[in-house]
Amino acid sequence: MVEKKSFLERFYVGIIFFLLYAPLMILTVCSFNASKSRMVWGGFTLDWYAALFRDAEVIQAFQNSLVLTTAAALIATLLGAMACIGLTAMSKKAQSAAATVTNIPLLNADIVTGIALMLLFVRFMNLGFSSLLVAHVTLTLPYVILSVMPKLKQTNKAAYEAALDLGATPVYAFFKIVLPEILPGILSGFLLAFTMSLDDFVITYFTKGPGINTISTMIYQQVRRGINPEMYALSTLLFLTILIILLVVNHISDRQAKRQEQLYKY
Repeated sequence: MVEKKSFLERFYVGIIFFLLYAPLMILTVCSFNASKSRMVWGGFTLDWYAALFRDAEVIQAFQNSLVLTTAAALIATLLGAMACIGLTAMSKKAQSAAATVTNIPLLNADIVTGIALMLLFVRFMNLGFSSLLVAHVTLTLPYVILSVMPKLKQTNKAAYEAALDLGATPVYAFFKIVLPEILPGILSGFLLAFTMSLDDFVITYFTKGPGINTISTMIYQQVRRGINPEMYALSTLLFLTILIILLVVNHISDRQAKRQEQLYKY
């Protein structure tokens, strides 16, 4: 009976992972398909990858997306970490109210947020890269706060206070005691912000200015006439890059956690 239950659990988990990763595997296979048809295998080729790096329009859209997502993720991570530190010094009621306000953008529909931001930007500024950056920071900031706050609540406050008693300045104690403990949450928040910003289409569509294209908006334009297989190649490279970064960050987080455990043992 136990073996049967264990088999069903593994089978269920396998089905879940299959549904999650089967589309990515199909996308990867299509990026190596010589035929433009997704239903016909025309042989193995790397032509789409070669054509990808020769397409100036795609490269420009990718550069826009990379600069935008990196800048938005960095700004959101910095603001989110600072906000979490400030929230810990507030009362319980204030923290609860701030958590409610933080959750509103997560629960709100993207199209509502996109239209609201567009109306705001049209009133006070011109649509362009600046408006797009502010919109993406607004989109990703709650994810950073939700990633950093649990780690900050798990920190050993006694170690921070002991460092202050021993003569350390608050800034020095923060960087030496608190920051190493919340670093995994900060890295997770940065990766989540980067991924959400790179993946977003609706808010980008409403807040971007004329002449600015990102990967998501370019793919939307190509859907009408058929997606270019170069997009399959680009999506495959992005997936592999994010996967490698995620593995490296998880490895760093595990080493950091083990180091903290050994530190507290002694």
